[in-house]
Amino acid sequence: MIKLSIIVPAYNEETTIVELLGRVRAQSVEGVAFEVVVIDDGSKDRTVALLEERPDLYDHLVRLPENRGKGGAVKEGLKKASGDYVLFQDADLEYDPEDYGAMLFPVKEFDADVVMGSRFTAPRYTRVHYFWHKVGNAVITQTFNVLYNRTFSDIYSCYLLYRRSLIDPDRLSSSGWQQHAEILARTVKQAEVIYEVPISYHGRSYDEGKKIRARHVVAIIWMIITQRFVS
Repeated sequence: MIKLSIIVPAYNEETTIVELLGRVRAQSVEGVAFEVVVIDDGSKDRTVALLEERPDLYDHLVRLPENRGKGGAVKEGLKKASGDYVLFQDADLEYDPEDYGAMLFPVKEFDADVVMGSRFTAPRYTRVHYFWHKVGNAVITQTFNVLYNRTFSDIYSCYLLYRRSLIDPDRLSSSGWQQHAEILARTVKQAEVIYEVPISYHGRSYDEGKKIRARHVVAIIWMIITQRFVS
């Protein structure tokens, strides 16, 4: 039996958190046990109250007294995780837990160390949104591929799954948006078996709560570069 820790950072997600966790709990993959770790990142809305009303939807709830950003919340969640593998899940509805089976297929069949979910390799559906987001993602992805000699098509989707033993959360240096790049860089440098699988995407608009901005690209690229030369 493989144990998968699903890390769900949440900040002001009262409109989606219960539905999202319900979808997570509905998933069943043969030979896999799920551990759901939710981190409330100092929400100002009803997110915490809704979570406290539904303890059946998660295994661990970490409450942060103030907002630390997504990276800070992820670090606290990773400290709680006990699975063989870790998978990140945003608290909105952009990413579909129905894709867990696809993400776990390379683990079960090929003993993969890292699996990246791609929104650009024949997904069932992808909501059409911002052109410059796709340009920025392409720059980030190709920078990573050149420096790490890989062939990813989409390194900045939420769905990154990896063998938990590859990362010590106490050694992560970043608590910002660039933390995803740090985790991927650290795991890829150690991993022997890496796969990418198609996932679906229902992206939010800024009016609907999307948080990442163009200014984050600079820090992400700098993290990719610096991690390449860190032992």
